[in-house]
Parts: sequence; structure tokens; C-alpha cells
Amino acid sequence: MTRKTVTEQYPDALPELPPRTRGVIGLFEENCTVCMLCARECPDWCIYIDSHKETVPPAAPGGRERSRNVLDRFAIDFALCMYCGICIEVCPFDALFWSPEFEYAETDIRDLTHERDKLREWMWTVPAPPALDPGAEEPKEIAAARKTAEKLAAAQAESGEGDS
Repeated sequence: MTRKTVTEQYPDALPELPPRTRGVIGLFEENCTVCMLCARECPDWCIYIDSHKETVPPAAPGGRERSRNVLDRFAIDFALCMYCGICIEVCPFDALFWSPEFEYAETDIRDLTHERDKLREWMWTVPAPPALDPGAEEPKEIAAARKTAEKLAAAQAESGEGDS
């Protein structure tokens, strides 16, 4: 109350946004397995997903064919979305992310339904995750991958010595 108010000159000067700003949702399509968890958990039912099953040939001779879901349509209706973030939280494969972009107003409400191409474009604006704590324990996945790589390197070095 003792300081003079300052008006942000918005179109001319972009605001300084906090790092965890919820703007628009971006889709990392390669990680989406069409599990439908985001659509089922959405309280507004604003996520639309269509898919089909595709048969994958066996990886090894004598194996059996597998089927997998292929994403046909992924759309979010931002006219309905309440930006709660439940879809992002429940995604087990990290396919959805918050982008700080907020300038996506439209003159027609029907244009606020963003299809997967538009959602993919928003991924370019998603900030990098914060750095890990240097004193933190190494993630189990990385430790397991490192042990496997070290065993493989040791086996290759051992077989390389026998060839000489």
C-alpha cells in the first residue's frame, strides 16, 4: 500500500512467469501408448483419443505375434479444460507436459480443440526439468543400466584378449 502500483505493458513486454506456470498441455507422442488413463481420469472429459490395434511380427524366430495400440487421434479441448493437471499426473509414460505458453486465444471457440499436431508443437516450449540434487542417490534404473553396460564391456574386453 505504500508503494506505487506498476502496470505491466503486456503486449509490448512479456510477463516474467514462474517456472511452474500452467499454460497449455504438450504431447510427446512417441511416449503415448494409448492407455487412455488421461482421458478416463479427466474430470471435464476434454481429452479425445482414437486408436487401432496393429499386429507386430515376432521379434525372434518361433516367437508369437504381438498386438499394440496405434494412436490415430489425440485432442484436448481447451475450451473445456480446467487446467487441473490430473492428466499429466496419471500418465505413466510421461507423454503429457505443462508448457508455460499462454498466448493461444482464438476468435472461434471450436479452434480451441487442439489436435495431436498442435499438441506436439507445444512440446518445443516445455522447459527442461530442474537439475537433480548433486547429493541425491542415483536412480535405480540408471544404476541397473550402468551395471549391465559394465558387464557387457568386461565380457567384450575378455573375449578381445582371447583373440590376440
